[in-house]
Amino acid sequence: MEIHDVHHLGRERVIACFELDGVLVDPGPEVSLDGWIDGLAGEPRAILLTHIHFDHAGATGALLRRWPSLPVYVHSKGARHLADPSRLVASATRLYGEEGMKELWGEVIPVPSANLHPLEGGEDVLGGFSVEYTPGHASHHVSFLHRDTGTAFCGDVAGVRIPPSDLTIAPTPPPDIDIVAWMGSLDAIGAWKPSSLAITHFGVVDGVDEQLGSVRRALLEQQRLVRENDVDGFVKAHRELLEAQSDPETAAAYTQAAVPEHLYLGLERWLSKNG
Repeated sequence: MEIHDVHHLGRERVIACFELDGVLVDPGPEVSLDGWIDGLAGEPRAILLTHIHFDHAGATGALLRRWPSLPVYVHSKGARHLADPSRLVASATRLYGEEGMKELWGEVIPVPSANLHPLEGGEDVLGGFSVEYTPGHASHHVSFLHRDTGTAFCGDVAGVRIPPSDLTIAPTPPPDIDIVAWMGSLDAIGAWKPSSLAITHFGVVDGVDEQLGSVRRALLEQQRLVRENDVDGFVKAHRELLEAQSDPETAAAYTQAAVPEHLYLGLERWLSKNG
């Protein structure tokens, strides 16, 4: 397996695209495509998307321009937004502004419907990958187990962990964080008994049970901080945690991969509905 660091905004260890048996898992944003595409082992045969957030799936349409026959596997709830990303782009533009969208994510190109293979969970695809529906971070999140290697590709459900630090952050941006569903998804991944976890932010983790447990603890601790603080207090506490457990460049990678203000907003939204 190849791990392609897409060097998002020029920084290492923020976003990884995985390449295995000619399959690309989560190719990252379009703005970073030139930073890693020449390092592919060969022409890809398919794209697997854990979910459609721009940091994971934004480059998909651009890759289809280069290789028009590539099949794209994604949860059915996300497939329609890849075919017509206008609502996603409009929503993100309200948050980031037009210039911010261009700088952070680049061009979001529609994926032809003929290339899309909608998933629900429970499928076997591409002669070696099992699919599990793993909501929590997003309602359309899936994970993939490569049965021959035992590697589970978990997107964001298995947390953010930037080497060399072993600190785990639960990425909890709005709008559809669901902590109860997330805990169930961690159970589902654990039931696979994978040998390792491939996480987009960033890399491969061999201590599977430890990592899944770390995500559970991060979700609980981040909820506590949201209950006890406003957004400024949460961000301050979060940054102190990063500074205490990682060097400055690694802390910057954590912050880029999981924006503290967004962590607060997603959890605050969920807690306002669920207590």
